[in-house]
Amino acid sequence: MEKKVSHIDNETFLAKWMEGEITDKELKSLISDADYLAYHKMKRGIGAIEYLESPIKKSFASIQSQIDNKRKSKVIKLKRYWTISIVASILLLFGLFSMFKSSSEVIVTSISEQKIIQLLDGSEVVLNAKSRLQYNEKTWEKNREVNLDGEAFFKVKEGSAFTVKTGNGTVIVLGTQFNVNSSLDFFEVICYEGKVKVNNSTENFVLTQNESFRKINGNPIEQWNTIREEPSWLDGEISFISVPLKYVINDLEKHYHIKFDSKNIDEKMIYTGSFSTHNLDIALTAVFKTMGIEYFKNNEKMYVLSHSK
Repeated sequence: MEKKVSHIDNETFLAKWMEGEITDKELKSLISDADYLAYHKMKRGIGAIEYLESPIKKSFASIQSQIDNKRKSKVIKLKRYWTISIVASILLLFGLFSMFKSSSEVIVTSISEQKIIQLLDGSEVVLNAKSRLQYNEKTWEKNREVNLDGEAFFKVKEGSAFTVKTGNGTVIVLGTQFNVNSSLDFFEVICYEGKVKVNNSTENFVLTQNESFRKINGNPIEQWNTIREEPSWLDGEISFISVPLKYVINDLEKHYHIKFDSKNIDEKMIYTGSFSTHNLDIALTAVFKTMGIEYFKNNEKMYVLSHSK
């Protein structure tokens, strides 16, 4: 038969149990099984707090020993209420932690890694290397919004507005396929299907199928058309059209877990071409040999760059 106790009774039993006045067995006979399990979880949390706050408790014990014995009963009663308050605080803390943990989804890729993410509405995101995507599961049905740092290809299901927020601007769509690349002072959006709206700090643009938008390091906005149906990096090839060499070097580091010493070259040189993400030697040749740049390895992961003589 289910035990029926009031909220006040529960608080009384909890206080006595925390004080050691009743045993686990006695507590279990007085409250429901669900409450019994919950109380044990709370007790473990209090134990962690007591360990962290042990210096404070020693000082408290010293002060308490000096209180007049005539007030002892009041002190014990106060301590019980204090215990209940601590338990309630822990419950609230755990509840808030669980709420944020369950509602906020964060996906991160490491160097040379790609991930395919299936969103709650069936939309699909392919996250490129060294990138971060975040969205809120709890509010997703009413607000399809993601935060992106890095590069991702989106296949968005039709529905309410779908928003991609980046540090360089915002992309808003209803249902389409597009690529967003945003890092530091580089912002590029390519629409492969449908229509997307791009908002940056100064201007708004609408891109239709095969149209592209790019803004680099405060330079004028660039627009061009593409003939591809999806980004080349999905096939293991990173492509560039008239991009300063600095950003090509950043992508090489991102995909191959290496570093470059580029102080002896001009990173503003413009590069058009591509490199493979599957073979480092071929990638280095494709980028630097065509630019007249020599490179050599001075340790396990560092390459030194210099202009050919």
